[in-house]
Amino acid sequence: MMNLVFGGLLGVILIGFFVVVWKASPNWRWYNIVAVCITMILSVVFIFPTAGVLKSRSSWHQLKEKLEVQYEEVAAEQRLIKYGDNDQEMPRYGAGVVELGMELSKIGIEAGRRWPNLVLQQMNNNQVVLSKPPEDAGGIAGMPADPAAAPPAAAAAVPLVPVDMVVYGFGEVEFNSDGVRLPAVYLGEYRVTASTPDSVTLAPTSALEPSQRNALQKLPTFGQTVSWTLYELLPLDAHAPFITDGSQPEDNFILGSVDQTLVNQLLSNALRLTRNSAQENNPPLQTNLDSLKSYLEDGRRATDDDLPVTRWSMIEFVQTKKIEVDSPEQRGALDGGFFDLTGRAVDSRLQRSDDNEVVFKKGDRVLMKEEAANVLINEGVAELRDRYYLRPLNDYRFILRQLRLRLDDLAGRKTELEFEKQVLEQAIAKTEDMLVKNQSDKLKLEQDLEQFRVEKTAMDDYTTKMRAQLEQMRTEMAQIHQHNLSLEQEIAQKHQAIERRLDGLSLAE
Repeated sequence: MMNLVFGGLLGVILIGFFVVVWKASPNWRWYNIVAVCITMILSVVFIFPTAGVLKSRSSWHQLKEKLEVQYEEVAAEQRLIKYGDNDQEMPRYGAGVVELGMELSKIGIEAGRRWPNLVLQQMNNNQVVLSKPPEDAGGIAGMPADPAAAPPAAAAAVPLVPVDMVVYGFGEVEFNSDGVRLPAVYLGEYRVTASTPDSVTLAPTSALEPSQRNALQKLPTFGQTVSWTLYELLPLDAHAPFITDGSQPEDNFILGSVDQTLVNQLLSNALRLTRNSAQENNPPLQTNLDSLKSYLEDGRRATDDDLPVTRWSMIEFVQTKKIEVDSPEQRGALDGGFFDLTGRAVDSRLQRSDDNEVVFKKGDRVLMKEEAANVLINEGVAELRDRYYLRPLNDYRFILRQLRLRLDDLAGRKTELEFEKQVLEQAIAKTEDMLVKNQSDKLKLEQDLEQFRVEKTAMDDYTTKMRAQLEQMRTEMAQIHQHNLSLEQEIAQKHQAIERRLDGLSLAE
């Protein structure tokens, strides 16, 4: 309909133009008439491009308005993604990129540099060769790399990992069905012996432990995907990974609700010992049970039976208090730790302010160690509000070093015990030989004893008989002695009688 109206209007204009030119032709020159006709023709011709331009402009204007609306929506979504929407009643994005970046930076401060998703190329007892994954080596896996995106020659010549650096290796496992891999198995401490931009060669700093050797043997063979993560520093322990996602602090659990399923899954060895062991006084079992209990009760209210190292106090400041937390000394954590001897931060990434102090205002609540809280309470600048039990965090660098020293000590002790066992086995063998020999001697002695008893019985009988004969002989000898005495008296009497008779005869002569 609009086309018919536009055509009719154009026809009327043309007719009117020709009428005007016809009426004015007596008074115009020929060049005036030609110029007017050419202008009219061009006007009619340029109507159609002008209409097309207006139509295109209208379409672009509509597109502009649509893109402006989309821009506002994307900007709002970007703000939500960047800063999060935790303050909304129904959060969609949760924590924002800024908050997550701060948490990641905190973790990065303690974790140091790391090299994830390194593919295993070669492994033996003395060295391990790892290489960058295909997507890192250039382009996406299965697609050729973009030459324009290739790094400069100077950057490409930088080694993947600095040579002679001591790193800690972890074996990666698939975390979910999307193929995301996370480190899960500790494979030991290694020194970088050679490094190129695309590969790194590692050698163990010391003999691997049996558990690490077993883990390496259980990894798939070459030709299948085996990936490692290398850490410059060992990861540090923390409370947050064991707290249920979205859990908020409460009066009974200051850190939030503990994810018991995760804790039980990670500490399955302790649960396995609990189910299989029937010894209530087994020290390793009790240690595992205490560790499991410390994870499950992390953040609960404290009791007087808890160890002092696990008790933390929630205090409220009743006065403004300045506490010096930063050290004037500044250095890297690798040069001697994150803190000085007094506990003040020396790493610039941990320092809080330029004046090295943190100001606590009246009404601020802070959770701190019990001994530190008692100092502030005794000073009268804070009051105790509650006490909580917090699991002591593990320093894996110290623990692994102590375990290695302990294992070395146990290895030496094992050698001593094996030698002592060998000596005892030899002594037991000799003792058994002596027992066999003594048993034979015992049998002979028993036979001799029996024979001795028989002979003793015979000797006793003979002795009794001899004693009876001796008594009889003594009696007979006593009788003979009495008879001899009587005969001796009789002889003496007769001798006296003879002497008197002889004396009498002598006198008679």
